[in-house]
Amino acid sequence: MFKTIILSAFGAGLAVGVALSVVQAVTTEPLILHAETFENAEPATAAAVPHEHAANEAHATEAAAAPAAAEAAAHEHDEDAWSPADGFERSAYTFLANLLVGVGVSAVLLGLMSIRGGQIDARTGVLWGVAGFFAASLLPSLGLSPELPGTAAAEITSRQVWWLSTAAASAIGLALIVFSQSWLLKVAGLVLGVLPHVIGAPVPPTLEASYPAGLGGEFVAASLVVSALLWVLSGLFSGWLYQRLARAA
Repeated sequence: MFKTIILSAFGAGLAVGVALSVVQAVTTEPLILHAETFENAEPATAAAVPHEHAANEAHATEAAAAPAAAEAAAHEHDEDAWSPADGFERSAYTFLANLLVGVGVSAVLLGLMSIRGGQIDARTGVLWGVAGFFAASLLPSLGLSPELPGTAAAEITSRQVWWLSTAAASAIGLALIVFSQSWLLKVAGLVLGVLPHVIGAPVPPTLEASYPAGLGGEFVAASLVVSALLWVLSGLFSGWLYQRLARAA
């Protein structure tokens, strides 16, 4: 069984990696590149401020200047930071990332389906994929939506902790609602799924962004579509491959 799961996960991951790379090339990637043009334009805009304005600011009190300097340092971009070049290099790294994520998601879904027991096929895989999308993407995005470059955000550790906690609570809550026979446990699952949102996600220091608000909305919608495809296609391909390989064994 373990060998079948591994082979199915790698096969499904390859198919998912190709599919997601094609979809991202016409959805999220153009939006990211567009947002980067606004982000990269910020230093040039700041440099264009008249010298007189800078001279006037020099007379500000030291107490007022310190927070401004700290904020500027927090938003300063590291020009020496490595990033893939546009074109083939960026596309290659995107495909590699999608391949690895596809393999990982497929392996997780197959592992959960094996633990649950029962028939593993394409239909079952799709159902588990939909559940995974809700638990790991859709519900956490209600508090922390996908972000474009140039988005103000809270401290990364607090965001990671909240996201992981929300995904885990959502997964356990969905499992209790779907699989439990007790209404008390079903209600407990609902409460568990809602609890992280009652507590609230980490709040960014500001709601400002370097890009137009409409661009951010498009990116959130496109990212959720891509995420849904990731989970559903991973379940579909992994379930189908597992059934085929299990029959051939």
